[in-house]
Amino acid sequence: MPERLHKLLAAAGVGSRREIEDWIRDGRITVNGVTATVGQSVELRDRVAIDKRPFRFKLEAKSGKPRPPRVLLYNKPEGEIVSRDDPQGRPTVFAQLPRLRGAKWIAVGRLDVNTGGLLLFTTSGDLANRLMHPRYEVEREYAVRVMGELSKAQAQQLLQGIEMEDGLGKFEHIEDRGGEGSNHWYHVVLKEGRNREVRRIFQAVNLMVSRLIRVRYGAINLPPRIKRGQMLELEPAQVQTLLKIVNITESTVEAEEPVVAKRTARGAAPREISSKSQRAPREESGKSQRAPREAKREPGAKPQRTTRPASAGRAQKKR
Repeated sequence: MPERLHKLLAAAGVGSRREIEDWIRDGRITVNGVTATVGQSVELRDRVAIDKRPFRFKLEAKSGKPRPPRVLLYNKPEGEIVSRDDPQGRPTVFAQLPRLRGAKWIAVGRLDVNTGGLLLFTTSGDLANRLMHPRYEVEREYAVRVMGELSKAQAQQLLQGIEMEDGLGKFEHIEDRGGEGSNHWYHVVLKEGRNREVRRIFQAVNLMVSRLIRVRYGAINLPPRIKRGQMLELEPAQVQTLLKIVNITESTVEAEEPVVAKRTARGAAPREISSKSQRAPREESGKSQRAPREAKREPGAKPQRTTRPASAGRAQKKR
């Protein structure tokens, strides 16, 4: 079934739809040897080239239908920014991701530099946009540590909504997770992802957030076994769940030869990839408190580590 060229390429993670439309106007893309035009429809098996380099869409061998996109789960440490480039030279999450060929990782939303936890990346621009768009009301759950404690009246106010400069901000759900001393933990749920929204909502009732961790995005929970700075590629069934909740069917495609890193065997558990980034420094004031453990609603089997002890190779040579 024909699809718009810029839509297919954006879904494959080549770039945004606007970027690709600009490339088409500049004559950088050809279809079957002919310069493409804006709004042109193509078949998945047409010969597409970008800057004279062939580009192929990855299809299922049996059905000939597009394969689902790749989705990566990353446990972001505090101190990293969600940007490809930073004038201040701060570490970026993109520096830790496995390399792609013919596509790029797209972040599903952002976490500010002082917020950690679950961050999703995908090769599909369409999937990323829908997961972020308020129309689809995809839930985001956060573990929040505040200095102080919510009263019943304050909690009710946060559920009804707080008027802020960029609109009404509210939590869909608030769960008290307890705490010690002046620190108290809550789990809150939002259906949108505006800039620093959780912090601003608590600030509206004079409570300061001292720790913020995203623990769930839609149907995907942050597994306790995935430590800060580690990542995990989602299994096909989990990816299909994400596609379903934002009403994406077979129109999302993936670029050929996506990941340079070692692949898992068919049917095997996804492999865990540890980043080499440094962890964020510990908090200065007082003893740091760990967030309450999440319920073990892990999305997938236990990952296998890709690294092999350095001594294994040497031992083999001695034999």
